[in-house]
Order: sequence, then C-alpha cells, then structure tokens
Amino acid sequence: MNSDKVSSQSDPAQVADEKDLIRRAQQGDVDAYDVLVRRFQGKIYALVYNMTSNKEDAEDRVQDVFIKAFHSLRHFKGESSFYTWLYRIAINRTINFLKTRKNRITLSLSDMDSGAERDPAYVELRARESPVRDVSLIELQDKLNKALQTLSEKHRVVVVMHDIQGVPHEEIARIMGCSQGTVRSRLFYARQQLQKELKDFAP
Repeated sequence: MNSDKVSSQSDPAQVADEKDLIRRAQQGDVDAYDVLVRRFQGKIYALVYNMTSNKEDAEDRVQDVFIKAFHSLRHFKGESSFYTWLYRIAINRTINFLKTRKNRITLSLSDMDSGAERDPAYVELRARESPVRDVSLIELQDKLNKALQTLSEKHRVVVVMHDIQGVPHEEIARIMGCSQGTVRSRLFYARQQLQKELKDFAP
C-alpha cells in the first residue's frame, strides 16, 4: 500500500499507541498531542494546499486545524478513526475559509506532493500522442492549478483526496459524512469540469 495514502492503521501496536496518545492529549498532555500533529501534519498540509492553492493560506489553515482539533479533542469519542475526525475538521475549516476568501491566488503545482504527476487529467494528457507532449510542464501545471480552482469546494475536495492523495471512496464518504454514491457523483462531475477546462491542451 502506498504510504502516502490515507488509510486506517492495521498494526495493533500502532493503534494502541495512537489511542494512548489521544487519551493523554485529552488530559492536556501537549507533548502527546505534538506527536499526533507530526504524524498527520504532512497529509493535512497536502490536502489544504491542494484546496487553497496558496502556501501561506495552507500554512495558516493547517495551524488553525490543529488548534481547533486540540480544543475539540475532549469531544472525540473514538466513534471514527482519529484521522477521519481530523480530516473532517480540516475540510470544514478550509471550505469555510474558501467561502470568505475574495481573491484567489493561483500558484504552480510543482511542489504539490507530486500531486500533478498523479492527477488523472495530467497523466492522460501526457500519455497521448499529440502536440501536448511539447507543452511545457510549467504551463500545464499552471493550467491544472487554475482548473482545480474553478471547481466548487465540495467537488475540489473529492478530486484532491481521491485523485491526488489516493483516499478510497469509502474513506472519503466517512470523512465528508455522505454516501459513496455522492462521492462518486461529485468525482465524476469534477473530472468532467476539469476536462472542459483542459480542452485546449487536448488534441
């Protein structure tokens, strides 16, 4: 399994260790919470950056997410996995932020956790025998970045989580509190929109 993908822990020792860290953090142990932050910070940052397309915004939002999670930790009952609970906070906080942000700033996807290289639209375009092979990577990355920003927050997040971070439909449904059918529907629509935005790069 790809270590970059978000998935439930299967190692009993890791599960027990995480539960112990959560219990200690709920009792106010900042060091225990810091360990949890380090474990999930990379994945949360990748998620938020892909949604905001701005490094400074992503850094601020990630800090906001972990502060919010720390203050809400006492309400975590273990009914879902910790990462599912944390991702839900990250998505909700980021969507709320995007709704209030008036000016969207687009940046290159070049340092997006190799996200551009794993994006299906990117892979398809690069694989075709067409003039698109001659398009500069920077230009294509910029176009992909702008295309992502044209999607609504809910559609963008499923593309980011599934196509870039490799999160399965089932996990996305749990994180977003919707059915797998809804996830697939949003993903289909999002891909259709991205294809339209990228039509100039297709033969």
